[in-house]
Amino acid sequence: MKSTVPAMLAVVLLAGAAAVGQTALPGKGLTEVEGLKVGHFTLPERPTGCTVVLVDGPGATGGVSQRGGAPGTRETDLLNPGTLVDTVNAVVLAGGSAFGLDAAQGVVRYLEERGVGYKTSAGVVPIVPAAILFDLGFGGDPKIRPTAECGYRAAAAASDGAVAEGNVGAGAGATVGKMGGIAEQPGRPPGRRLPMKAGIGSAAVRLPNGLVVGAIAAVNAAGDVVDPESGRVVAGTRNPDGSLADIRRLLRSGALTERPRPGENTTIAVVATNARLTKEQAHRVALMADDGLARAIVPSHTVGDGDTVFALATGRWSGQADTSIVGALAAEALADAIVRAATQASSLGGLPAARALGTVPPRFR
Repeated sequence: MKSTVPAMLAVVLLAGAAAVGQTALPGKGLTEVEGLKVGHFTLPERPTGCTVVLVDGPGATGGVSQRGGAPGTRETDLLNPGTLVDTVNAVVLAGGSAFGLDAAQGVVRYLEERGVGYKTSAGVVPIVPAAILFDLGFGGDPKIRPTAECGYRAAAAASDGAVAEGNVGAGAGATVGKMGGIAEQPGRPPGRRLPMKAGIGSAAVRLPNGLVVGAIAAVNAAGDVVDPESGRVVAGTRNPDGSLADIRRLLRSGALTERPRPGENTTIAVVATNARLTKEQAHRVALMADDGLARAIVPSHTVGDGDTVFALATGRWSGQADTSIVGALAAEALADAIVRAATQASSLGGLPAARALGTVPPRFR
């Protein structure tokens, strides 16, 4: 497809609205993409929850990239090129490990009640892919996790307004920096390197020609969150004295002897565009967007992470978009959404967030 994107790109970063008490940058995040709504539900009993991305109308073309070593997903095979169904009605991101996949069933019920889904002779079948992260060990009773009712309530709360960020929805119990191991300190007893609080973040890029690419990410990574612009650690493994350890330095020094525990981490995300894409092109955009995850999380795609990125194309823009440009912008938006997931989070459960350590990059303050 021929690209209509000008050589000189005047790109405007549109970051989602912050949680209560935080300053929001202009823009709405993922909902800058026409035809999408986002809703969160956060359980009051323990910091966990789910986030739903709803597609208006008949659905959006979908794709997926799953590169983590310990995924927990639903309906991802259906998004592979060559399979029957071309459109997606919603995507669910949830905490609660495999138990949290129940949240998707509540979204299926919500959509069926409204006659939304793949049409069959027996009625509609809503297409709702989902991915989960492991937050069972954080903030209370691990038996408290998202249910189908949580998914239903998140779908009912979905809107095209500014996306709430931080300790909400799928990011409520998210943490980062969990592969630090034991720190040897000269003259002092050894101590364990500790993690930090993260959450959910959203960002978008709008070009002057009307093309929009956005992202939302719940960040529960084993590694550190790094600002791609400066290369500085925003949130991650902390030394026993509370300072940032920088996992890159630890890896190169050979100081790490522990690996991430499988299944207990994960970054899950949705990237979306208002461009018209085929299923194969949406799949390529998801693969390219995954590069944004690697830019902002070090290390990423480990054995202990279930990293999964969904891609949606609503087709609301009448222009002709080059798939490679959409994918490149999706990686940019996802990297910023990941950094925002760390910078918009609040300290919780004895773990500090980036704002408490003063590590928020200037453009996100």
